[in-house]
Amino acid sequence: QVQLVESGGGLVQAGDSLRLSCVASGSTYGGGWFRQAPGKEREFVAAINWSGRETLYLDSVEGRFTISRDIAKKMVYLQMHTLRPEDTAIYYCAAGPRVSRIPGAYLYWGQGTQVTVSS
Repeated sequence: QVQLVESGGGLVQAGDSLRLSCVASGSTYGGGWFRQAPGKEREFVAAINWSGRETLYLDSVEGRFTISRDIAKKMVYLQMHTLRPEDTAIYYCAAGPRVSRIPGAYLYWGQGTQVTVSS
């Protein structure tokens, strides 16, 4: 059974960095990160395939965020730099068979971790 658990969220100031981690026990899939701000729909942030050779990013985070994975540790990471107040959201880790921007393409989801960026 696949279980995803996120960690690493917190309260930071604009311009700061933060690294989110997701332990994907039981998963042999690629990973993705989504986020949801209050009153908004869940939004794709980044995705990576199983081997780590294919990645995909939301335009507004490309160059600031980096997704990576450690296959041996079953971990997926999201390194976030130059954070902005508009990055404030609950960040969710997801696992699925292919790299996709579509939430429905993912089979498993974590509970989320809050990221708050103050101005």
